[in-house]
Amino acid sequence: MIKIDCHAHILPERWPSLRERYGYGGFIELDHFAPGKARMMRDDGVFFRDIDENCWNPEAILRDMDAHHVDVMVLCTVPVLFSYWAKPEHTEDWCRFLNDHLAGVVADHPQRFIGLGTLPMQDVDRAIREMDRCINELGMPGVEIGTNINGMNLDDRSLWPFWEAAQAMGAAIFVHPWEMMGSDRTSRYFQQWLVGMPAETTLSMTSMIFGGVFDAFPQLRVMFSHAGGSFPFTVGRISHGYNARPDLCNVNNVADPATYVNKFWVDSITHNADALRYLIALMGAERIAYGTDYPFPLGDLEHGKFIEEMQDLSGALKQQLFSGTIADYLQLDLEKYRRRAHYEDQEIVRE
Repeated sequence: MIKIDCHAHILPERWPSLRERYGYGGFIELDHFAPGKARMMRDDGVFFRDIDENCWNPEAILRDMDAHHVDVMVLCTVPVLFSYWAKPEHTEDWCRFLNDHLAGVVADHPQRFIGLGTLPMQDVDRAIREMDRCINELGMPGVEIGTNINGMNLDDRSLWPFWEAAQAMGAAIFVHPWEMMGSDRTSRYFQQWLVGMPAETTLSMTSMIFGGVFDAFPQLRVMFSHAGGSFPFTVGRISHGYNARPDLCNVNNVADPATYVNKFWVDSITHNADALRYLIALMGAERIAYGTDYPFPLGDLEHGKFIEEMQDLSGALKQQLFSGTIADYLQLDLEKYRRRAHYEDQEIVRE
């Protein structure tokens, strides 16, 4: 069984001071305070997060993958590095740095890693230009974007040229929550991540549905992280509201939101077998891809163990979750990775 993790993160081990490079602050820096350990700090000295070398060292990532029998990881940047708030020309320069680094990691391990680029989304023309470079020069199958752009929802008409370009290029779009709504009320108890992220993801989904994005661009391939946030578990309420108050909800002549579950994909990060069963019943396994959010604590750091242990799921359904869905979403040639997994199995047998 091939396992392809659709949702994992990486950043460079080092980068130049962005405050010095661009002439103002607010950016993240790394303080490598001990071997294999670093602190993510804002350049004004405010602490953000501790990380280990498996956030930047491909060899450390590969060791974890091998220990958990993960064949391939789809890597993208850490959302705090999006920097949509910065001057567009500076974010574009920063994105090029991050994307070149990621392309290098993939080039060194082409059968183990797949990369999704990052874009200067605050400037649509620059975002399209960098997306084109990611797809057509760096060979990436898609890009990662945030759930909002400096508070602007993803249905905003200014973004429609971006959606049109993504559809034309065949670029997969992975939507990850960041700058979560209600952050002023969720700063305690880690609630920005526990409550804010699922709500933020849901807002991005409903904005795209009610805004008509999926109708205008029917070939667009979009995946939402963290199992679609709270959307799958509130879709009944959302659908009821659409029908009860069409004057408020259906201003763009879209269909019932419940009918859009076959228009996008989600990862499998539910941390709960019953929640995954419900998600499969709602969306179908062909719209759900195994993911972990590796290497962060809120991720599935047992790498799909709970899925493997679900006795009521058939082997074929598990294979769909572990590789079939991401292959469809990213339009991958699974044979490339199946050959590597086969040779690895043969080595194990010989040993």
